[in-house]
Amino acid sequence: MTNSLHLVLIPLIPFLGFLLNGIAGRRLPKKAVTSIALAASFLSFAVVANAAFAFKSLTLPYLEKCPIPWIATGNLRVDFSFALDSLTLTMLLIVTGVGFLIHLYSVGYMEHEEGYWRFFAYMNLFLFFMTVLVLAENFLLMFVGWEGVGLASYLLIGFYFRKDSASDAGKKAFIVNRIGDFGFLIAMFLVLQHFGSLSFNAVATQLAAQQAWQGGVLTLIALSLVLGAAGKSAQIPLYVWLPDAMEGPTPVSALIHAATMVTAGIYMVVRTHAIFDRSAVALTVVSVIGALTALFAATIGLVQHDIKRVLAYSTVSQLGYMFLACGVGAYSAAIFHLVTHAFFKALLFLAAGSVIHALGGEQDLRKMGGLRKKIPVTYWTMTAGVLALAGIWPFAGFFSKDAILFAALRSGSFGPVLYCAGLLTALLTSFYMFRLWYLTFWGELRTPEAHVHESPWTILLPLSVLAVLSLCGGWIGLERFGAWLGTSAGNTGAPVAGTETLELGLSILAVSVALVGWFVADRIYRVNKKTASGFQKSVPFGYRLVEGKYFVDEGYQAVLVSPLLIFSRYGLGLLVEKGLIGGAAQILSGAANFSGAILRTLQSGNLRSYAGWLTAGAVLLLLVVLHGQLHGLILQLH
Repeated sequence: MTNSLHLVLIPLIPFLGFLLNGIAGRRLPKKAVTSIALAASFLSFAVVANAAFAFKSLTLPYLEKCPIPWIATGNLRVDFSFALDSLTLTMLLIVTGVGFLIHLYSVGYMEHEEGYWRFFAYMNLFLFFMTVLVLAENFLLMFVGWEGVGLASYLLIGFYFRKDSASDAGKKAFIVNRIGDFGFLIAMFLVLQHFGSLSFNAVATQLAAQQAWQGGVLTLIALSLVLGAAGKSAQIPLYVWLPDAMEGPTPVSALIHAATMVTAGIYMVVRTHAIFDRSAVALTVVSVIGALTALFAATIGLVQHDIKRVLAYSTVSQLGYMFLACGVGAYSAAIFHLVTHAFFKALLFLAAGSVIHALGGEQDLRKMGGLRKKIPVTYWTMTAGVLALAGIWPFAGFFSKDAILFAALRSGSFGPVLYCAGLLTALLTSFYMFRLWYLTFWGELRTPEAHVHESPWTILLPLSVLAVLSLCGGWIGLERFGAWLGTSAGNTGAPVAGTETLELGLSILAVSVALVGWFVADRIYRVNKKTASGFQKSVPFGYRLVEGKYFVDEGYQAVLVSPLLIFSRYGLGLLVEKGLIGGAAQILSGAANFSGAILRTLQSGNLRSYAGWLTAGAVLLLLVVLHGQLHGLILQLH
């Protein structure tokens, strides 16, 4: 049965789609471009589905290696190899399954956009690199996919490259992620030095055989990996790129910044959990970063006016939940929330895109309203996403978020603090999502000149599928999901005896908190709409602070970017480039000019002058020769 699986096809098929559309797409009809892009994403998903059906009969972890070793020098051997276990398969189903739905959605959303073929080429390229990242059996191959999704993200975010804001956002995402990638590289070098191998399985095997290995270099490796994960998964302090990435097309927001790329950091931490489990310091850092990011981003989401930016900060916040789960050792809960989040956040971004499509490109919540009867399918599907993200039972987000909060509370002496931060984040999440819901669909339409229309079926079909998944995607429960992941995620998610009553009480509390958020949003944005403006006037400084996103970007600009630009412009530009390099070039050119001016006088064109110079040269040469012979004769006489 194992021979029937060819894991290399999973990334190879999207790569072929990228090549076909990237090379010939400009000259192909639009239907051909569409067919290639959809076929590439669907066939990749079909191969993953085949692997899922064959999964139980495999000897795990199932490995597929390139016949030729990738790197072989001295004692180091790195194979170009893919590995399949339950964690990998879970991620692949999300990446290719949700990825295909977003590809299908893009057909309707991007239909009239310039560069249609280029967009789908980039989408297939992203799918290729993301599947490589997930399938990688070693750090080095994962790093190839890691860098590749960074490149594809840069291309997709900056798709509208004629807009300065879009091109700047693409560059910002690329540069900020390079900071995180530096941490990944340091970790990889330390792993190679400490373990002599870059294979995930080899590292885990050595750690299992050496139970005494704790802290020290393992902490340094883990913290370096945290830096890499914070860049990809938009955690404090490297979260600033993700909100600006909303400048890309809405399908890009759904694919890269909700369902796949931003979860790469979470996946990497869980994949390397054997290292993190040996460092209490690293786990504490992860949990604190996650809790702070979840709460911090949720406060910013309260007052954003751009519908996509509200969802962007929500993504940052929910990724904080996943980090929190990893930090308290609840890896299964982290992946469980990753899966459910992929469903409802992709749905919310795509539904937001449908709203924007219906309003002719409008993204400001203050110019929406009254849309629930005009675009009913979008309304009901987005409602499912809002309820799931808010943590309302029985939608998917309730089950996964509840599992994280319970694990946080039981994580130790610091657990209650983490739990309270997570619970407060849940309250804020519910409020800002229902705020978005009311401002978008309720009340009166605030742009009466807009010609509101429902989206085509290529947009509504993915919305409907994701709405169903957002409803029932969490019903599997953490216990069964943890058993499915098994040791690939470090734990089974099995329930703890004697905690059933506590867990039920905490679940009721979490739902109650979500309902309070709904109630407050209802009072402010449906019943008494003047309350919001009154609140703004009562706390102008606080509101301005949060609306300005705590001016973190401005702080980075003042502390890091501006000094770097000044140093580059005056330090490197004036002193090094113009002073040192330019001065050396001028000296060399001056010497060449001076010597040329002297030698030029010898080129008079006068034959008698040339004969004179020739005679003088011959005499000089003769004198040198005679002087040498005379000197030798004198030495012989002595």
